[in-house]
Amino acid sequence: MSQIICQWLNDELRISKPVDPKTFAKDFASGFLIGEVLHRHELQDDFDQFAQSRAANSKLNNFSRMEPTFQLLGVPFDQNVAQAIMSEQHGAATRLLYQLYIVLQKKKNRGLSGIALEIMKPAATIKLQSVETDLYRDRLKNMVPRQTDINLQNVADQFEMKSKEMDEKMARLQYEQLRKVKKIQEELRIQDIEKLRMARRRQNEILARIQAAIVQIPKPTVDRTLKAIETRKSLRRKKEAEDVYTEITKFEKSHKKESPSSSIHSIDRSIQSEGISTVTSMMTTTLLKPDTTDEYIRNIQKRLEEDIVAREQREKRRRKILMEQLRAHEAQEEAYREEQLINRLMRQSQQERRIAVQLMHVRHEKEILWQNRVFLEKQYEERRLKEFQEALNREAILAQQAKLDNEEKTRKELILHEKMAAERAEARYRKHYVICQQIVDSIIDLVTKTGEYRELTNNLIPFQLMREWKELFFAGYSIYGEGSIDHLPSQPNLEQLVELEKLDLLDERGFEDYKAMDGEWNPPEDSNVKRPESNNNVLGHIIYRLLDIVTPVKPETPPPVIHSFSIKGCILGKMFSGKSTCLKYLTQEYFIHVISIDTLVQEAVKAFHDNEIVIRSGKHMTQKTEAGKANQISSRAQLGAKTVELLAKGKSISDELIIELVVEALNKIPQGHGWIMDDFPKTVNQAKLLHEALTGKDPEKVGKKPKKTLLVTDPMDSLYPPVLLPGLDFAVLLDISDNEVLKRATNIQCKC
Repeated sequence: MSQIICQWLNDELRISKPVDPKTFAKDFASGFLIGEVLHRHELQDDFDQFAQSRAANSKLNNFSRMEPTFQLLGVPFDQNVAQAIMSEQHGAATRLLYQLYIVLQKKKNRGLSGIALEIMKPAATIKLQSVETDLYRDRLKNMVPRQTDINLQNVADQFEMKSKEMDEKMARLQYEQLRKVKKIQEELRIQDIEKLRMARRRQNEILARIQAAIVQIPKPTVDRTLKAIETRKSLRRKKEAEDVYTEITKFEKSHKKESPSSSIHSIDRSIQSEGISTVTSMMTTTLLKPDTTDEYIRNIQKRLEEDIVAREQREKRRRKILMEQLRAHEAQEEAYREEQLINRLMRQSQQERRIAVQLMHVRHEKEILWQNRVFLEKQYEERRLKEFQEALNREAILAQQAKLDNEEKTRKELILHEKMAAERAEARYRKHYVICQQIVDSIIDLVTKTGEYRELTNNLIPFQLMREWKELFFAGYSIYGEGSIDHLPSQPNLEQLVELEKLDLLDERGFEDYKAMDGEWNPPEDSNVKRPESNNNVLGHIIYRLLDIVTPVKPETPPPVIHSFSIKGCILGKMFSGKSTCLKYLTQEYFIHVISIDTLVQEAVKAFHDNEIVIRSGKHMTQKTEAGKANQISSRAQLGAKTVELLAKGKSISDELIIELVVEALNKIPQGHGWIMDDFPKTVNQAKLLHEALTGKDPEKVGKKPKKTLLVTDPMDSLYPPVLLPGLDFAVLLDISDNEVLKRATNIQCKC
């Protein structure tokens, strides 16, 4: 399909820009090429006002101007289709151009021009299309964003992308710096570990040397020292006892007579039997007994006591010296340990000091990085503010230029409106002139025909002939014959068709006279023929009774279930006529509900997308979701689903669906309150459907019965038709001139 359209556009029409299936959506997004296609077929007279720019204002201008042409051709085209083409959705432009291709080929085959198509269209349809065109333009303006917003969004996106790039760049720089810092820290840590290993190795070597140089002096324990002292005492006593024994032996040899032999022999036996220690003790007890008469013994005893004291003093001195040496050794060991501990603490403090210096260096570097980052952020902020101010200045210039363009466009529209108003006034004058000319021609025809017959018949014209002339005059037909109907062809021409219509009119009028025995069928007064009676009530009652039995009348539809309201009305008028303003003041002063069709459609679509449900409740108003009592989709959501389905197909919402939305909204208004509709109904069909929905009766069928027979009339028919109750209490039409509408629209555009 794309190849066919491309061949049609490039080869047959030869538009200004060659199109390709790959760039189809992008080429037709602005609407300029579509307008060129319509201009090539002489359907778009204002093509010189189209713009090739891709700006939002240009697109809105192009698609607003094309919509009446599409409506004239009968191609489905609304704001959703325009939005899809402008947003370059896949297949939207292809579908529209294919439909346009088919319609234009048909028009080409039939040989119709744009003016012929416009003339062939009914006036009511043209008026409805003008209303739909206004709605289409308003909704398209709301759907298409302003070019200022798009430019501002692009600027914001550009700044956001730049900020993201700068953040990523800063993050990469920070990551590189952190990686370098970690690498340096790792190298320093490895160096510290190596230095610590070397220091420990040196420390172990020094400790090994110190251990090798230290003389290990075992500390004497208390038990070993006492045993040694006791052993030395016992050996000393034994030696002293032996010395004493030797001296005594020498003394006895020289003095045998002075001491008895029995005591000496007993001493020897005791020494041999009990050992050296016992001998010593016995000698001290037996030999050293004090003897007052023996001076020598006292001297020996004294000398022994002195020796014992001297030995004790020597032992004390020796022990004192040993204790002093032990204390000195312990003090030396303690000093060495303190020196080692001080050296270790000094090494640890140096390492801690080195780590503290490194931490201070890292903190300083971190502070420098932070200051650099703050400085860069300030520079970026200043640059962003500068670029944002430049963007605002550009937007202000563009807005000023757009304002000037809008003023120029408004001026052109005013000129075009004045031209159209003059053309409409001229068309009304021509129409009035043609009608008056036809009436004058009919009068002249009647007068000339009458004058001719008066001359021919001596001022005598048959009564029946005069009646026929009057009937033709009142019906607007020419009295003179324009064509012969004696030998009619299979396809009669226009004049022959007019003559046939005139003949049918005269035949019908003659039949009515025949039934009523009037005119030429009127019997003379002296004859016995009587006129037929006007009506036979008995016969009419019987006939219509039988007809009701054979073909009964369908019962009337029951009225809708809508409770009563205090007031019901609508406000109608052109665009910018002040309908919304009046309703705003009315709602402020009175408690009246305003019903807007656009709001109802939006709420229905939102209810469909939100899956709005109706919650069924029991006697105590508790929610239940059991089988048979499950929640159901609300009626508004169901109507919203139908609306979305129609809009998805590119169709407009039907009048029946709009009436269902209105009835559903009226049922939610509390009883006794009033409501006013904003700019609804807009067409006669909508008014009929609304009246039928509010009253339950069709206004065209009320008081009318099917015409069953012409013999007699129904005696039950009332002379006065039934009174039809209105569906609305009032309907206000705010009628203003087109110039005022255009002026208000221009003021609103200038404010925007």
